[in-house]
Amino acid sequence: MLGHSNMNSVILIAGPTASGKSDVAMALARAIGGVIINADAIQVYQDLRVITARPSPEDEAAIPHFLYGYLDGEERGSAGKWAKQVASLLADITQTGQVPILVGGTGLYFKALTDGLADIPAIADDVRKQAQARLEQIGPTAFKAEILTFDPEMAHLSVNDRQRLIRAWEVYHATGNNLSHYHNQPRQPICQTIEAKFILQPPRDRLYANCDARVPKMLTMGALAEVETLRDRHLAADLPIMKALGVPELMEHLDGKTNLSTAQAHIQQNTRRFAKRQMTWFRQQCQDWTFVEKGEDLMTAFSAL
Repeated sequence: MLGHSNMNSVILIAGPTASGKSDVAMALARAIGGVIINADAIQVYQDLRVITARPSPEDEAAIPHFLYGYLDGEERGSAGKWAKQVASLLADITQTGQVPILVGGTGLYFKALTDGLADIPAIADDVRKQAQARLEQIGPTAFKAEILTFDPEMAHLSVNDRQRLIRAWEVYHATGNNLSHYHNQPRQPICQTIEAKFILQPPRDRLYANCDARVPKMLTMGALAEVETLRDRHLAADLPIMKALGVPELMEHLDGKTNLSTAQAHIQQNTRRFAKRQMTWFRQQCQDWTFVEKGEDLMTAFSAL
């Protein structure tokens, strides 16, 4: 068993989709007596085990896994909600002497762990609906211009970034303070003691090959049936789960707009693009982390700590 220096510390493993994070987290958890906590914004949904590449039931039975598949697709997950869950969970786990290993690809979740999140009050559903209606009424360009009248620091947002524009509008109208006000407040990191921070980032050609290979495997494992079940629920189109990689593409196929091979190609392309965005984000935001190309490198680097 590998040693580790602090029983109250945590280990962070981040990286783009299809980089092999789950496998190396399992290997490390076995080696040090760890437990695995999800830090991926889409793997929180119980509806999509296959298409989000959640750990298998066998892996979940072999090593304790937390915060996977705990939300219904009708719920709106958020970094703030996840942060509250993980803070409580970490307090419980560290008392047992087990080592929490947080693994995922959602950069904002890791920022919450290392830097803290803005403490924004909960927003009522009716305010969110008002924001959506206002955006539909006046269009994205005018909607952004309206936001800049009360929150000029949101100028960096794209007019196509519907989710963040709605967030800026609703926070101001619900609280009387603009979103920048909350972002500029002092923050409290969730993790006080971090033993190691790793980014698993394979060479681009290997990562893209992994992205491409993952899609037909998911289809073989039942991804289409999973999305069909989700489609039959007739959930709101703007819910996070409806935008998960593979869901819109397979919905189009189920609606008769594309054949399955075209849908597969679209998922592969969009997965590669998503992985590229993740790699860019991690390079820019996680410069003090340890970057490794494969799981064996991570295990070696950890054993050297």
